[in-house]
Parts: sequence; structure tokens; C-alpha cells
Amino acid sequence: MKKGLLITNAFLTGSGGGYGLPGDITGGKSRTASADYSAKFNDLYEWLVKAAEIYGICLMPHSNAEFLPVYGPEGVKVLCGSKNSIQPDFVLFWDKDVRLARAFEAMGIPVFNSACAIELCDDKSLTLERLSGISYYPEGKEGCGEPCPLRIPVTIMAPMTFKGRGYKELYFIDTAEKLLSYPMVIKECFGSFGAQVYLARNRAEAEGIVSGLEYPFFFQEFIGDRSFCGDDALKGTGPGRDIRLQVVGDRVAASMLRSNNNDFRANITNGGSMEAYKPTQAETELAVTVCKRLGLDFAGVDILFGTEGPVLCEVNSNAHFKNLYECTGINIAEHIMRYIKDTIFPS
Repeated sequence: MKKGLLITNAFLTGSGGGYGLPGDITGGKSRTASADYSAKFNDLYEWLVKAAEIYGICLMPHSNAEFLPVYGPEGVKVLCGSKNSIQPDFVLFWDKDVRLARAFEAMGIPVFNSACAIELCDDKSLTLERLSGISYYPEGKEGCGEPCPLRIPVTIMAPMTFKGRGYKELYFIDTAEKLLSYPMVIKECFGSFGAQVYLARNRAEAEGIVSGLEYPFFFQEFIGDRSFCGDDALKGTGPGRDIRLQVVGDRVAASMLRSNNNDFRANITNGGSMEAYKPTQAETELAVTVCKRLGLDFAGVDILFGTEGPVLCEVNSNAHFKNLYECTGINIAEHIMRYIKDTIFPS
């Protein structure tokens, strides 16, 4: 039987355990909420293991703490903490420890997704940098219709600071105001489930948000209904709307529409609702083009509704797909494992 490693993170355990389950991603929510997230991730890992069995693959869950990259005169290696040496045919990397992913790659082991692709998605500014200025064919393959720019929100990177120093001078907000106006989105480069995304409707709110940040972030054009973001509106009111397209290989395997009447963010985690959705050809081609450009084998691609067509929001290399299953009945784990089988073990 073919063997693969499923790598998860050992330190985001919360009240979960076993696979190294994320538990501190709840944005300050209760321990019960943390346990709920851990259970969801546990389900996800179990689905991947069971899906692998369908294709004759033994997928072995291990945390990143069990495999340590080693650098030396003989090159890059991976030191295994287990008494039994593990020689996998591939690694399914459900973590963001890109140094470990690169070490596996240096040893000639296929890694899904690649270290480079994970890194490009983990840092949202790198995602936008890589996708800036490119075109795609919204009607299908090259030669079918005219190419059009791949639309992303206009984005302005904030200057870098250091942890513990923060932003004591805020005059650089002037530049963002001139180009973007209000409301504007302020988004940290690293974050999940919408927890590090903020809406500023005026200068006072922008300064209040920025003064509390220490990590890389950017200002971004707001894509949506501005009538819900006036100074007399409640902070963060909706409606937030986007679509999540789950891409595996070169096709969209499933998609859903997410909406939230009480928040500009459509994430289900923030109270949004979901329904099955049939994407347009342009939305499908945008999602697939984005994944190819970033070198992704699979990903969750979030798209906003722009006035001139679909606008990319962000890309998730390790997208959670339990909600998508509950919405559509499509098990993405099976699509991922079939893709890996066809790639590594073609018939």
C-alpha cells in the first residue's frame, strides 16, 4: 500500500489534541468555541485519512514537531523523532510550517501543496503581489474571447514596524486616504477566518485600528455596498457577500455563496450563512487561473462581486472544507486524494 504523511501543527492544540488541532484561532471566543473548532479540524483530518483509503493509500497523521529540518554540509534533511523511520511516497502538508515543507522537498519527496504555494497564500500581501498585473480568459481557454485583467482590490502596503514598537506615527494614512477614500478595509497579512480584517469608515477609525497593530498589514479598496458603511451605521454592518470556490487540480470541485447581514465579512465563522452556488464561467476561470499562478494543487478561492465582474478577495492553501460539505454534499477530501493518486500513482 502506498504511504503518505498528513502534516498538521502541533502547537495550535487548544482543547483538542491528537493531530495537533488549531484551538487559538477563535479570535478570543470561549473555550467551548475553541473546542468546536478543534472538533471541526479533527473531522477534516479524519475525512482525508478515510478518503485516502478509498484510493489504496495509507495516510498517516503526524505533527510538525515530529519532523525537524536539519541544515548542514550534507544538505537539507528531515530528522524524524519517531523510533520507526518513515519513508512516505508523498506529504499532504496541512500546515504553514514552510521550512519543514521545503526540507521534505529537498529530500525529493512530493509535497501537496508546495512550500512556495503555501507561503504565497499565508502572506496575503505576497498573494496580491504575485497576482498583480496579470490577465485571464473569462470565457475559457486562451483563444476563446478576449483576455481581461485579473481584478484584485487596489491595495496599499503599510510601512513595516517591529513587534513592541507599533505605529506611533500615523501620517502615512494620508496616502491611503487619497487613493482609496472611506470606507476602506485594513487587513493584516497573516490571519484566518476573517479575524484580522477590519473596516474603517473614517480617519478616526483608521487611526484606532492601525495604532493597535504590530504585524504587517495593508489598506485595501472596499468592494461592496457602501450604503451600509456610513458614519451613522453600526460598525461592521453588512451585507457581506462572497463566493468560495474550492479548486482541485485545474477544475472547481465545489462552490458556495456566503452572506452576512450583520458584518461586512461573509465568513461563516463570523455568523454568515451559506448556500450552494453555481459559479459563472468568468468566476471559474479566475479561480483556476489564480491557483495556477500561485502553483497550488488545491485551494479555496474567495471572490467578491465587483461592479465590472468578479474580484479576487484571497486564496487559502489549506481551506477548511467541512462547511462546504455541509452546504453542497461534496467531499473535497476525496477530490484531493484522487488528485494526489493520479499525480503520484497514475494508472
